Amino acid sequence: MLIETPKLNDADPPAWLTDVLACIAKNRVNRIDERLPRCYAEPSA
Repeated sequence: MLIETPKLNDADPPAWLTDVLACIAKNRVNRIDERLPRCYAEPSA
């Protein structure tokens, strides 16, 4: 489920998960809803 949801929302699962974990590590847990697969936009490099 953790990997299938990003796929269903056209997001790259490893990139999405990496971004979510980085967001949590930066103490931005109160904004975690912005990282849901349906809202996710891959960060530009």
